[in-house]
Amino acid sequence: MITIRQGEKTDSAAIANYLMLAMEEIAYLFIGQRDEQQANHFLKTLVEQEGNQYSYHHNWVIESDGEIVATALVYNGADLDRLRKPVKELVERQFNRPFQPEDETQPGEYYIDCIGVNPKQQGKGIGSKVLDFLIQEYVEKQNLTLGLLVDDDNPKAKNLYERLGFKVMGKKTLLGKSLDHMQRSKG
Repeated sequence: MITIRQGEKTDSAAIANYLMLAMEEIAYLFIGQRDEQQANHFLKTLVEQEGNQYSYHHNWVIESDGEIVATALVYNGADLDRLRKPVKELVERQFNRPFQPEDETQPGEYYIDCIGVNPKQQGKGIGSKVLDFLIQEYVEKQNLTLGLLVDDDNPKAKNLYERLGFKVMGKKTLLGKSLDHMQRSKG
């Protein structure tokens, strides 16, 4: 049985592991090195803290038979600058690097930053269940707009999002890569 709940601080290690699966290349670009241990530590540090875009507060945790098997990171796009500031400070302090990625979201949407699923659980429909849950939680219950970015190199994901009612709203660039910006609203 699958349950979905808000992340808690005690979930931080599992959340960081699944975020790393979903955003490995981005994490390496942020820290300026291809070091899985450093990148995972970087993410775990942020997940454990409050007030940043990767915090456990912004993660939905997916459990199967009492074990965390996935996470979905979602936050208000209007808060991006405030939530990104602690990330910028950590990158600059710990890795001595500039941190100025493009804005991947915007006011007026709750942004699905990423969904990370345990590799042993992939292909079992967990990603679709998570997206269904997020649509119910944000769009249907709260009448909010969900947004996400999808890579042109991932037509399977784009097709899934389109089947779930997401529409391409334009293009965004993130870390030099052009992505489709998709949104799902009520109606």
